[in-house]
Amino acid sequence: MASAIVAGAAIAGAALLARTALLSFRSGAAAGGRAAGAAAVPRAFAGGFERTMDKKEAALILGLPAGGNPSKAAVREAHRRLMRVNHPDSGGSTYVATKVNEAKELLLGGKRGQSVF
Repeated sequence: MASAIVAGAAIAGAALLARTALLSFRSGAAAGGRAAGAAAVPRAFAGGFERTMDKKEAALILGLPAGGNPSKAAVREAHRRLMRVNHPDSGGSTYVATKVNEAKELLLGGKRGQSVF
């Protein structure tokens, strides 16, 4: 009789532990897989890329206001923030890093937005 009570308590404890782990996993997935307190990087651009980049697309890629004329400091900060996340040496995409660099160069007055891809 005592062994049945102990077995029942062990099963109930395991079920409670599994439920807690499942809820914790779901709440982490709902937060975008980020750890608590991690800096949130906004989704800057949800569309596809054009063959030739214009200033509006460059601003959207960097997460800057599309209609305005962003300052050089704002462009550099946005570029730095995105490259920390998307640099190929850190496991990021080479394609995305190229587009981020292209957007920065276009907004800072460098080359004219012709993609290598």
